Amino acid sequence: MMTETMRDRNGLTEQEFLQRYDASIYERPSVTVDMLIFTVFDKEQVNYRKLPEKSLQLLLIKRGEHPYLGQWALPGGFVSMRESIEEAAQRELKSEANIENLYMEQLFTWGDVARDPRTRVISSSYMALVDRTALDVKAGDDAEDARWFEVNYQVFQEKKTILEGGYEFERLIKITLKHEAELLTATVKITTTITGRTRRISREIVGSHGLAFDHAKIMDYAIERLRNKIEYTDIAFHLMPPLFTLSELQQVYEVILGKELLAAAFRRKLAPMVTETNEFTKDAGHRPSKLYRFNPNWENT
Repeated sequence: MMTETMRDRNGLTEQEFLQRYDASIYERPSVTVDMLIFTVFDKEQVNYRKLPEKSLQLLLIKRGEHPYLGQWALPGGFVSMRESIEEAAQRELKSEANIENLYMEQLFTWGDVARDPRTRVISSSYMALVDRTALDVKAGDDAEDARWFEVNYQVFQEKKTILEGGYEFERLIKITLKHEAELLTATVKITTTITGRTRRISREIVGSHGLAFDHAKIMDYAIERLRNKIEYTDIAFHLMPPLFTLSELQQVYEVILGKELLAAAFRRKLAPMVTETNEFTKDAGHRPSKLYRFNPNWENT
C-alpha cells in the first residue's frame, strides 16, 4: 500500500512548497569562520645548559583592509554559499597563513548583533593545537602579515554578589599578546549568573588595544576551553614532536594551565598516554634524557 503524499495546511506537497519558496522573505546575515591556532614554543635563553622555557603562542593575522586596518585578528573570513563551514575554515587558513590539511575542533558560535561594523555577521570559531616546527606559516594574499604571538592570560580581579535565589560571579581577565616589540592587550569581563538551576555566562570586552573585532572574547573562551580539555583528553600531544621527554611534556601542560605541577603526580597521571622508547636526547650541555612517544591506544590501556 503506497503512503499518501503529505500536504500542508495550504494543500501543498513538499516539492510544490519548495518550488514556490521565496528565500528573500528573511534577511540573510553573513557567516564567517575564525580560527585559533595554538602552539607551544621555546623561549630564547642565555644559559644553554638549562631546559628551555616554553610559551603558549597564538597565530594572528595583520589586517590589510578596512575595518580595523593595521590591527591584528584571528585568521578567518566569510563562508560562501556553496561550501561548508569546515571547508571555509580550511580555505581561509590556506589563503591567509599558508596552512592546510589541519584538524580543527569547532568551539562556539558568536552572534552579537553589533560585533562587525560592516553588516550582521555570525561567526563559528575553531581551535587547533599544532607543532609549530611542522608548519611553514606566511601571510597570504588576504593578509598583510602573519605572526606567532606569545600569550599571557591572567585573572586580576574577582567579585561575587549575592542575588535573590542565587549569585553573580564576575572576573576580569587580562590577555597580553607579544611578538618582539609588538604588544597587544585586552581586558575581558566574564559574568557568571547562577539562579536556581540556571547558569548563564556572558563576556564583555572592557578594554582592547591592537586587536580587531571581538576576537579578545573568542581568545578568552578558547583558552578556558583548552585548560579544561587538557585535563581529561590527549589534546596536548598535538603540540609535541614525534619524540619528546617527559620534562618537555610537563612544561607544555604547565604553560597551558598556568601553574607548576608536581613531577611525580604528573608522570603517574600521564603514564598510559606515553610509550617509552630506547632513544635518548643528545643535546649539548644536558644529561641524556629518555625519549617517549604518544600512545594512541592509551584509553584502552
